[in-house]
Amino acid sequence: MSTERVPLEAIDHLEYFVGNAFQAAHFYRTMFGFNIVAHSGLTTGRRGQSSYLVEQGKVRFLLTSALSPDCPVARHCALHGDGVHSVAFRVNNVEETINAVKANGATVVKPLTTWQDSFGELHFAAIKTYGDTVHTFIDRSDYKGVFAPKYELVESPKTESAGLLAVDHVVGNVELGAMGHWADYYARVLGFTQLAHFTDKDISTEYTALMSKVMQSDNGVIKFPINEPAEGRKKSQIDEYLDFYRGPGVQHVAMTTGDIIATVKRLRASGIEFLYVPDAYYDELVSRIGKIDEDLAELKKWGVLVDRDDDGYLLQIFTKPVEDRPTLFYEIIQRKGSRGFGVGNFKALFVSIEEEQRRRGTL
Repeated sequence: MSTERVPLEAIDHLEYFVGNAFQAAHFYRTMFGFNIVAHSGLTTGRRGQSSYLVEQGKVRFLLTSALSPDCPVARHCALHGDGVHSVAFRVNNVEETINAVKANGATVVKPLTTWQDSFGELHFAAIKTYGDTVHTFIDRSDYKGVFAPKYELVESPKTESAGLLAVDHVVGNVELGAMGHWADYYARVLGFTQLAHFTDKDISTEYTALMSKVMQSDNGVIKFPINEPAEGRKKSQIDEYLDFYRGPGVQHVAMTTGDIIATVKRLRASGIEFLYVPDAYYDELVSRIGKIDEDLAELKKWGVLVDRDDDGYLLQIFTKPVEDRPTLFYEIIQRKGSRGFGVGNFKALFVSIEEEQRRRGTL
């Protein structure tokens, strides 16, 4: 069966289902340096849900909470806790896109829908992916409003930016044996290609392991690593996530920055906690990575990791989970040529993650 082409432009936004959208918006404003730019709820004529849009650079998070206990958002939060519900893509024509993905075998959860107001028309539709996560297709070409109908601008004091620029990649965790299925799904339904494949030999310690396939859109802009647990002596970070999230879902969101040291300083000052990197990691860094522009002492001070591939190098750091459940966390990444994902850092990361699992009593 031939695959219909699905021309995705970029990630438009990520929608989170949260217990309290107002408080979540202020968390991202205070802790991560986002600006609160729009709101939709009772005061804008929307009855069942309340949403706040926060932005920084090209990163847009839509934070949505329920206004009644029988709302699907409330049920989602009761099961999973706060987490990413939708990764939305910008497209030129939603009708053509949804017809193409249907022909490719997608399950449609939201048919072609049009919202309109005095600013024009917004077209969107959505399909199912792993767990309760969906992908939404949005065409904004006929809409000139702030974000969508029934959204109003928020007059909020500007906050100090953390220097976050764009979403680099979104990582999904799936159950053992499902990684291949979902990698094939992205290839068949959305026309993605496999950029990288990491086995348990690449990502493991004495106790735990995982496997990952990185899928990429045909324009190279959208990247989705898909993780599954591998057999190990103890429960892996993926198993822990699946237990507490109650199934597959988005594990972490990676965001780019042009100055990772400045970004980490801002985030640490606001209270963001990062995974601990042992000093021994930096003893062999220069011999492993080679010459870099950054000062090694500064990288060590702030806990920034470095990895190199044929195209250059990257700098990255990972937060601890930002929810009470050990589920969603963030990666901050600065690319200096490298198109990779830090495979040389996997060992150090796993050691740090396992230490956090020990503290939580889940290893």
